[in-house]
Amino acid sequence: MPKMKTHKGAKKRFHISGTGKVLRSKGPKSHFRRRKANRVKRLFGGKVALDSKTFSKTIKQAISALH
Repeated sequence: MPKMKTHKGAKKRFHISGTGKVLRSKGPKSHFRRRKANRVKRLFGGKVALDSKTFSKTIKQAISALH
């Protein structure tokens, strides 16, 4: 059997925390940034834990070649 390859799209979009949670970055933070208010830009700054348990399991399998 060949090795499992890392899904590069999932690697760029998702991050696994130290406790094992799958984190995603928030929405439209780069497009038309000058016309957005500072408050809105701050809201889109951080990362958020993924809600769906089944989807997070799928993402962990896609990124599993990293860990």
